[in-house]
Amino acid sequence: MLWSHSRPTVPSVGQTSDFGLRSSSHLNGLRLQPLTEQRLRHGSRQHRHLITAAADGVSNTAFAIEAPGDSDDVLECQDLKSKLKARDSPFKTHDNFGGGFASDGDRVALQSMRFATPHSAGATCMTLGQLSKIHNNDNGSKPPRSEDAADDQVCVPLPPWAIRAGARETIYHDPLTVNAAIVTCGGLCPGLNDVVQGLVRKLEDYGVPDGNILGIRYGYKGFYNRKTKPVVLNSKAVEGIQLQGGTILGTSRGGADIKEIVKRIDMWGIDMLFVVGGNGGNAGAAAIQAQCEKDEVVCNVVGVPKSIDNDILVIDKCFGFDTAVEEAQTALLAAKVEASSADHGIGLVKLMGRSSGFIAMQASMASGVVDVCLIPEVNFAMDGEQGLMAYLRRLLADKGHCVICVAEGAGQEILMSGDVQTDLSGNPILKDVGPWLKSEIKKCFKDADVKYIDPSYLIRSIPTTSNDRIYCKILAHNAVHAAFAGFTGVTVGLVNTHYVLLPIPVVIQAPRRVDPQGKQWNRLRSSIGQPQFTSAAASSAGTGV
Repeated sequence: MLWSHSRPTVPSVGQTSDFGLRSSSHLNGLRLQPLTEQRLRHGSRQHRHLITAAADGVSNTAFAIEAPGDSDDVLECQDLKSKLKARDSPFKTHDNFGGGFASDGDRVALQSMRFATPHSAGATCMTLGQLSKIHNNDNGSKPPRSEDAADDQVCVPLPPWAIRAGARETIYHDPLTVNAAIVTCGGLCPGLNDVVQGLVRKLEDYGVPDGNILGIRYGYKGFYNRKTKPVVLNSKAVEGIQLQGGTILGTSRGGADIKEIVKRIDMWGIDMLFVVGGNGGNAGAAAIQAQCEKDEVVCNVVGVPKSIDNDILVIDKCFGFDTAVEEAQTALLAAKVEASSADHGIGLVKLMGRSSGFIAMQASMASGVVDVCLIPEVNFAMDGEQGLMAYLRRLLADKGHCVICVAEGAGQEILMSGDVQTDLSGNPILKDVGPWLKSEIKKCFKDADVKYIDPSYLIRSIPTTSNDRIYCKILAHNAVHAAFAGFTGVTVGLVNTHYVLLPIPVVIQAPRRVDPQGKQWNRLRSSIGQPQFTSAAASSAGTGV
């Protein structure tokens, strides 16, 4: 479908030179109204641009798009513009390499779908207010109930719009005097080196001098640990690191002394801090930003969300996730070969996923060889006619072998008892579900040949796939753009296929989790024919999912 503006306006980046939109995906969330006249009046409060939709190349249908105005609800992002001096971007001379600029007034719709009823597929993230609105429309739906609304730990109430990420025409730092620091936090994930390289190269594109970019060693403690002094980063130092797994800066978990970090930021004259981390790392970034504000230290703190488990709220996906899913299939296919080559063979693969089962779910769906997928979001019963063991028995009788994929956080409701210990990042220390499940299977099936595979460290330490490599680079570039644009306490991410700026506190409220009633999990279950594993006792007690 072709889209073009009929009224010339100054284009933002993403629009073509003839004022056309690059694709119809740019219309996500915008309100379309049929036109009765060819001419539109442009009100002072909201501009409405004429759009021509050429569906068949012959007949055209005209629509008016109501762009978000100043009064629209926007997810606000903190900035330091009042404390910094505005100036033209060095990219202005060539119109940002010919691609144009984004504006602080550009908006991205945070929700791309409007559900008619709470019973629509995927509508589990609806608030009671949304449910009441549907009921008041008198469309035959039932009155709203509290159990129909989503759990607060899964769904975050958000305004309809977010601020678009990207290069700005006006920046708030002199690139020649900028001092920047980069730190990687938390567990390893494919793409860390890609992000570090992208940050360094984009900072140099702006004109940050050689010697003014520091790499903090081994996580946050590298700010004040005398044994691990920062290293100078430049294009030569990061040449080719995207071909390596891990992170050249090193990483660590927890134990950050926020006051000491801010003291070093002030002492070293750091103007920009880029934090590449997950929920814990971004929580640290938010704490650093708050302490900087308290101590009146002017430093733009920008995060790049990292999670191999894909458990960061709001954003479409985390970098490294696609690579993890791709590599996980190697283990699943090996398990299939082992299982199918033995009499009553069972292949058991444990994948990463502490509280979110996205890797296990997507790898199982992609591989096409998995018979059972167990994830943290869905409890399962081992015994009984509807339990896991009974289903495995039927699979072995029917096809002679089976493959099981289990996320590391699955089954913890069975394994854990008493007080739960936590690691340095505050995460619960999980019981090892893989060996336990293998042992339980061997007890139930004496003659079964069980092959157990745990590829976790192999997966997280590899270089990225092509798609992830590109994604890392774009995230890194947008993080640098955000810092030069004066924003702080924000993270960058992809939302509804567009890059946005998000306040860090919004994305760290809770882990993003697989929706047991959602379409992704439903697709997998219908694809492999997996039932719900419940027992009579669990069903009557309401503990089965």
